[in-house]
Amino acid sequence: MKVLRFAFALVAALVLAVPAVAAPAQASRGHVYLLRGLANIFSLGMDDLAAKLNARGIPATVHEYGQWASLADAAAAESRANGGAPIIVVGHSLGADAAIQMGERLTALGRPARLVVTFDPVGVKQVGPAAGRFVNYYQSNNGYGKRLSTGPGFRGSLQNRNLDGAGGIDHFNIEKAPRLHAEVISSIQALTARPKPKPRAKPAEPAAAPAPVDSAAAASAAAKPM
Repeated sequence: MKVLRFAFALVAALVLAVPAVAAPAQASRGHVYLLRGLANIFSLGMDDLAAKLNARGIPATVHEYGQWASLADAAAAESRANGGAPIIVVGHSLGADAAIQMGERLTALGRPARLVVTFDPVGVKQVGPAAGRFVNYYQSNNGYGKRLSTGPGFRGSLQNRNLDGAGGIDHFNIEKAPRLHAEVISSIQALTARPKPKPRAKPAEPAAAPAPVDSAAAASAAAKPM
């Protein structure tokens, strides 16, 4: 009985001594910040786009445009805490103006947005000292939208998408257009996709065993004169 108790105690001690192996942490998919425009009620396409992103497993939150500075600070801290997870900013109207300012602040904080998407900015016409990719969907003939240019200190890329000839689109629904949503989602997915795990190498095939040798036949053959 004493022997059995000693054996159980020894096994328990060995189990406790084995260190626990932590599960590998998954890379963050980043965060998309969407900024509404005037009065926080005229840019509900931002809510629709956020819902589509969240449904695809991409974290997305909607905010009032006046929060851009504090959002930039929080986004930079979150990205640092998650190994440089990508930051994406999308805005409409006054929210588009704020998205540009947020992109500039993020660059100053050392965590530039990977992508900034603007729908019809109304006040800001120039992107200043910022890095990252900027895509501007706008109409110059609706009385509100602005084409963007780059200013001193800009070191990213800027693409202006003029939608003057797009039927059925105006300043108040440009951020709701399904085909534009599809383009933006595709761009965001390319930035937030987790890398596929590398396939494991197949184990090497065991070496074939040598054919058995008939020792008696070998001895007889050796004994025969040449």
